[in-house]
Amino acid sequence: MPGNSFGELFRVTTSGVSHGPGYVAIIDGCPPGLPLGVEDLIPDLQRRKPGQSKITTQRKEDDLPEILSGVFEGITDGTSIGILFRNNDQRSHDYGDIKDKYRPGHADYTFDAKYGLRDYRGGGRSSARETICRVAAGSIARKLLATQGIRVLGYVTQVGDIRFEATDPAAITLEQVESNAVRCPDPVIAEKMYALIDQVRLERDSIGGICEMVATGVPAGLGEPVFDKLKADIAKGLLSLPAVLGFEYGAGFKVASMRGSECNDHFIADEKLPSKVGTKTNNHGGMLGGISSGQPIVCRVAIKPTSSLPQKQPTVDKHGVETEILTKGRHDPCLLPRFVPMGEAMICLVLADHWMRWKAQCGSMMKS
Repeated sequence: MPGNSFGELFRVTTSGVSHGPGYVAIIDGCPPGLPLGVEDLIPDLQRRKPGQSKITTQRKEDDLPEILSGVFEGITDGTSIGILFRNNDQRSHDYGDIKDKYRPGHADYTFDAKYGLRDYRGGGRSSARETICRVAAGSIARKLLATQGIRVLGYVTQVGDIRFEATDPAAITLEQVESNAVRCPDPVIAEKMYALIDQVRLERDSIGGICEMVATGVPAGLGEPVFDKLKADIAKGLLSLPAVLGFEYGAGFKVASMRGSECNDHFIADEKLPSKVGTKTNNHGGMLGGISSGQPIVCRVAIKPTSSLPQKQPTVDKHGVETEILTKGRHDPCLLPRFVPMGEAMICLVLADHWMRWKAQCGSMMKS
């Protein structure tokens, strides 16, 4: 299968390449009657947009969506939603010198191995610019989830060796996250992260880190017990994003050094939850047996340093001849600040899809 679509009942298909005319997103399955306009997509698209600060890529794109179908008189009509994004600031000539060379850390060689040819202009189909479609679709999913009181928020918890640990992920606000260019909720730590990214930028290098995401208001019961576990689909969605090399949820890899008596989350009576059942701790990250428990869903992804570097690196060309490569163009010295809305979008898409599947199974689609 081509692998250009994601989701079952709430399904997203994307098309386009980084240096082509533009991108198209098709969203199938959005229920009718949801108020929707371009203004609903803009906030998240602005957060993903290049050129936000000197620690992000300086490519200049308007990233303005054109809704082609699926919306009539300001509300969704139940048919497929088509969204177009036009590319305005391509510099394909930046990649002319490397069309026969394999960039370290990129998908150049694997594309050649799979297809026998590749679009060398900025990564072609594998470019992170494709995520503009996901973020737009995620904005629609986010609005649908909001009707059920579900909120999704991401933030940066690590850049290099500089770390921030949230004592209560569910209490972090969008205002805290958006108060600085790094998108770390702690302004003091964010300033240190910014300084490190800028230092790396001046050294013509890049650096990685970690993004944590939390979903609150998720009802107990979403997800399937075997292959379509909620955690598995969230992992797939996040790992499908460029530059993601690791995923964990809840206590994550810390469980390797824990005992069962300290890892288990004890059930308690909780009057604040619809089910009246909660847990004292949340090592399970809001999912048990692949099904949501009603606790906040908390997960983290590790983002590698940007592979495109403005410094010489050893490589080979498509004939296997050893050579050197220097990547020109405009690239993020750290992907974390712009990754946050991308990660949020994928979680929104997964939750919207599983919420619709759950409601369909229960015989009711929309909250009355």
